[in-house]
Amino acid sequence: MDSLVQLEPHQRNVRPRLPDFLRKSGTHFHSVQLLKNDLRGLNLHTVCESARCPNIHECFHRGAATFMILGDVCTRGCTFCSVPKGSPEKQDMGLDSREPAHVASMAAQMKLRYVVITSVNRDDLPDGGSAHFAETVTRVREALPEARVEVLTPDFCGDMEAVARVLDAGPHVFNHNMETIPRLYRKVRPQANYRQSLDVLAFARRHRADVLTKSGLMVGLGETEEDVNALLRDLHEAQVDVATIGQYLQPTRRNMPVAEYVPLDRYERWRQYGESLGLKSVFAGPFVRSSYMADLVHSAARSEAP
Repeated sequence: MDSLVQLEPHQRNVRPRLPDFLRKSGTHFHSVQLLKNDLRGLNLHTVCESARCPNIHECFHRGAATFMILGDVCTRGCTFCSVPKGSPEKQDMGLDSREPAHVASMAAQMKLRYVVITSVNRDDLPDGGSAHFAETVTRVREALPEARVEVLTPDFCGDMEAVARVLDAGPHVFNHNMETIPRLYRKVRPQANYRQSLDVLAFARRHRADVLTKSGLMVGLGETEEDVNALLRDLHEAQVDVATIGQYLQPTRRNMPVAEYVPLDRYERWRQYGESLGLKSVFAGPFVRSSYMADLVHSAARSEAP
């Protein structure tokens, strides 16, 4: 039964109690601490930590991490995200020229077979940080020639030259998140544009047809089931290969509250619907995030053995 756990308006200013199916025990603390120490030694950041991902213990234990480059201060004010926000240039946060090499070194030290690289938005930079992004991809591919590399990029303010610069560095997967449905953009992503994000994904497909394209969205923000179906249709029209769908969980009290907890059977319906449209893979579930089990998602989309 599709028994929605929905919050009344008067409840939305408090942190709601999680349903049992959204409870995840945090184990593997030793693995997490060791990896954090190694990352800090190279002045590296992970989106796993900055975004307070609920999968951090599981992923760190299996040696997986999503490297976050271009610093740890974002120039945008998305209301769902707990990554620090501000003006990097006012805080004298120039680009660390050693960062691409450090990411490559850490990935090699971890003996990763699949490397995910993402970043904060850097709207203060003329190229949005795309050259730095491309350099990081190049260094990782040199250090780990057998590994697969996935990039999870910002929209670069719709600058397709910047998108092309990252693609031409040779990632195997190009990921750019839609995050939510058009109706909620002003509330969730006030400095982004739904059509622009779709255009980024469509351009990536045209520019590098050999690269797998991917996008993710959160649910539980106030969308309907049909809203998500419509978004999946838009992704298919943009020739996106893979979609990820996961439950939004309020990371801090400063972030927007959860509107509803989506029941498990609805994820399965979205998976079936998206794949019926022609998407190669739809990875949907309450704990799914853009980079969660990215290696397995990639293998499924390519019909490869993991």
